[in-house]
Amino acid sequence: MRFTGKSIIVTGAGSGIGRASATLFAAEGGSVIAADMSPSVHATVDAIREAGGTAIAVEMDAGSEPDVAETVELACGEFGGLDVFYANAGISGGLESVLEQSVELWAEVLRVNLIGPFLAIKHGAPRIVERGKGAIVCTASVAGLRSGAGGSAYSASKAGVINLVQTAAQQLSTSNVRVNAVCPGLIETGMTERAFTYAREKGVEDKLGQLNPLRRAGVPEEIARVAAFLASDEASYVNGQAWVVDGGLSTSHPVTRQMFGKTAF
Repeated sequence: MRFTGKSIIVTGAGSGIGRASATLFAAEGGSVIAADMSPSVHATVDAIREAGGTAIAVEMDAGSEPDVAETVELACGEFGGLDVFYANAGISGGLESVLEQSVELWAEVLRVNLIGPFLAIKHGAPRIVERGKGAIVCTASVAGLRSGAGGSAYSASKAGVINLVQTAAQQLSTSNVRVNAVCPGLIETGMTERAFTYAREKGVEDKLGQLNPLRRAGVPEEIARVAAFLASDEASYVNGQAWVVDGGLSTSHPVTRQMFGKTAF
């Protein structure tokens, strides 16, 4: 019960990694503000409450400063303060080439994926300071590390998140507010649903995640467990880091591997 007595905000909590994380925080004693633009966030909260947890659903835009500020104040009003902000909300932006994407698409992807975490830090950190210590976790991506894991706008936004947590950790020095990122690899979520559905329809589901050493895709709960660790006091000496959770994909450029007893293709 690492989060007993803790007030926690999770954005993008209507599905996928956000839902899994909000559920885990609540299961470990946290009081959770589950936030999302989608009404599906109410289903997340219903499930948490049915399991005996404490949660409030908020429909909000993680890239809107008034919405983020209001959500922080809601957490403080309902739960007495703020201890953890998990800035998880994000959008994909598609896979078109950089020559085909519009300025409008880039602006929206950066607004949600990068300005959203910035707003979480800007408005969340001062209230966490009031509690004496706490943590901010942001969802980045292996796409932010190098090319090949996402579209250009998405990848650039996630690279920005990685740098943001580094600079924010430095600028919050002595505040006892830690800022870290988690970098998921291929995870089955709403964002990747089309790829998983297509693979299942074609009977090639086993090829999903084949480029990483574990030879499989991940599930939201595997990211949620790392986010919860980074948010907890167990990670008290982890700050300004981007933790990769990708089955080992980013340890190498994708190549044909020689495995014990056979060749991998």
